[in-house]
Amino acid sequence: MRADTARFLNDRLDWNLLRTYLAIMQERSLSRAAARLYVTQPAVSQALKRLEDTLGRKLIERRGTHFVPTQAGEEVYRIASDIYGTLSQLETGLDERTADITGSIRLLTVSRIESRIYDEFLAEFHSAYPRIDLQIEVMRSSDIISSLLQKTATAGLSLCRTPVEKLEMRCFLRQRYAMFCGRHHRLFGLSQLTMEDLLAENFVSFTSDQIGDSLSPLTVFRDQRGFTGRIVASSPSLDEVRRLIFAGYGIGCLPEHIVKDDLARQRLWRLPPEEGLVDVDIHLLWHRDRKQNAAEKAFFDAMERCMQRHALAERL
Repeated sequence: MRADTARFLNDRLDWNLLRTYLAIMQERSLSRAAARLYVTQPAVSQALKRLEDTLGRKLIERRGTHFVPTQAGEEVYRIASDIYGTLSQLETGLDERTADITGSIRLLTVSRIESRIYDEFLAEFHSAYPRIDLQIEVMRSSDIISSLLQKTATAGLSLCRTPVEKLEMRCFLRQRYAMFCGRHHRLFGLSQLTMEDLLAENFVSFTSDQIGDSLSPLTVFRDQRGFTGRIVASSPSLDEVRRLIFAGYGIGCLPEHIVKDDLARQRLWRLPPEEGLVDVDIHLLWHRDRKQNAAEKAFFDAMERCMQRHALAERL
């Protein structure tokens, strides 16, 4: 790029266009990006066109209702993510000039993390650092990873099947998933069931329960065992999947430790195999290159001490 062109972009590029482009790429949909940004879809389309005109590059190739980013589009997304993350750290730089350990922590998490050790960790951390503000947001795993790559959050507690470039990953909890049906299902209360009794049953599924997504081991299990039932209901929320299973829409997979009370109250019924299906890990994730303020450093140090003090099996 010529020097005069670079100066033009520095002076004239509207950073709001990059913010809109980030939303488009993360949502993979103009309409969903518009909903996320609380603007109209035509406004998002116009912003995309203005950015392409400003850069003189085609960023997205439209194919019907879908689109595919061009090579330039992928590069702009990478650069825009770094820029947006750097801008979000302005407050971090100010926090580090204070003498006391104060500041804010933004923690992203999947729903329904149930762990006595985790609850006690939060209590101990607040007692030790009462001037640190903690903001916890519940998100889908894919959104947590996207936000961390943009450097807009301190850390995430998320499902993550494979390592992600630029993110550090430590296993924090290991959940054992098993098969269940609900009180309104025809198999409820039946003993001596076998796997063959389940093969034709319909399923309730997590929306991330697809090949390549966080819970795809559950899909692999169904395929390997030869299940022929169809997915009749789904949700990204563990609580809603549990509710749909209770209501009898189909059988489904849930973490064993989450549903102990449901089993005791006879809302759910345990199905084969007795040993469960698969372990699914919840990881502590953070961006290795993101500058940390004093509050965030204190948080990571405390988390490290917690994980060293309690073995993985204890944390549930």
